[in-house]
Amino acid sequence: MWKLRVHTEGQIVINNNIIEEVTGFKYLGYRISEYKSDLEDKLQTCNKINGAIRRHFGKQMNKETKLRIHNITAKSALKFGSEAWVLNKREEKRSEAAQMKFFETLTRNNKTG
Repeated sequence: MWKLRVHTEGQIVINNNIIEEVTGFKYLGYRISEYKSDLEDKLQTCNKINGAIRRHFGKQMNKETKLRIHNITAKSALKFGSEAWVLNKREEKRSEAAQMKFFETLTRNNKTG
């Protein structure tokens, strides 16, 4: 049986163990935080995947195949959990910019190759 107490300082104690207060944590792949949004993590992951696609496949693969890989990996990583997001205009623009950056490099590399 659990014994739950709340101290006057606002600390929660369960079975004589003080529950630590944190500003953020990940739960089922989502960032729950006071300061940093889940979008930050998703944008970083998306940019890493796009960079890997550019580095590893470069001019060796046609643009349609690279776009399919992008849609399957990077776009999926960026959009995972997005149905629960409430984005402001700045965050919407950052999300779009991450995808546009990949499209720009895709068309630039295709013109030179």
